[in-house]
Amino acid sequence: MSQKQFFETITKSFVDVPITDAGVDTASFCEASENLVKIFGLFGNPAFQVVQNDLNGNIAKVRAFLAAHPDHAQTLESLLAHDKKIHPNEKDRDVSRGLMWLLRGLRFTARGLRINLSNPTQELSASFTKGYEETLKKYHGIMVRPIFALAMKACPYRATFYPKLGEPQDVVMVKLEEWLSALENILKIEEAHFVKEGPGPL
Repeated sequence: MSQKQFFETITKSFVDVPITDAGVDTASFCEASENLVKIFGLFGNPAFQVVQNDLNGNIAKVRAFLAAHPDHAQTLESLLAHDKKIHPNEKDRDVSRGLMWLLRGLRFTARGLRINLSNPTQELSASFTKGYEETLKKYHGIMVRPIFALAMKACPYRATFYPKLGEPQDVVMVKLEEWLSALENILKIEEAHFVKEGPGPL
């Protein structure tokens, strides 16, 4: 990692996820999401394993559905529509719920990073705690909240984390902003779509 910038090691950035009138490309979105999970690996604390496992588990659900229905799940929008078609009972739409929780997890991650980037003196633990409170917390029960709260406290210092993304920092931060803005755009698109077609709000 010290030899390459983080954004040179990932196979797909959110910047590269195709978005058309049909929606957000499912395969590219999954690959970019898998690469996002690697960021938590840079946090260097096993407390974030719960976050990584949650994201990876839901990515796997979406990938499995795409593999089983390649002609009907090419975009996230068509995936939701097809799941709804073949599972009239909402309780049976496992992949739709998986996608919903994946997007919620990505929204939490994006919010934590955005808050931190907007507050140059704030530590990641404070930013991600606030991001969690604004996003995932309201959907978590009393058993899960303490686990995530503990993970937020385990965030590295910003002086430790950002250099792990690579050098020179000015170049890396431009790439981080592009990556984060692209993710935020996808989330904005999906939030609007989920209001009409999803199993729940994001």
